[in-house]
Amino acid sequence: MKLSNQAVGAMMLALQNSLMEQSDLVPVLRGFVLAPSDDGLVVTNPPVIHFDTQGDWTHDDIGE
Repeated sequence: MKLSNQAVGAMMLALQNSLMEQSDLVPVLRGFVLAPSDDGLVVTNPPVIHFDTQGDWTHDDIGE
């Protein structure tokens, strides 16, 4: 079984957030719910990032 592009993207987003906030990545990765698909494993609860109408980051739901 392999990771889908979506799952790799979710992991990269979690890693980037962990590096920026200098926080532990492990709880976020352990919280991922994986499901099989035709493209490989997908994360059914991927991290979410919110932007305002100007395109500026407002907050995220990573690790919640």
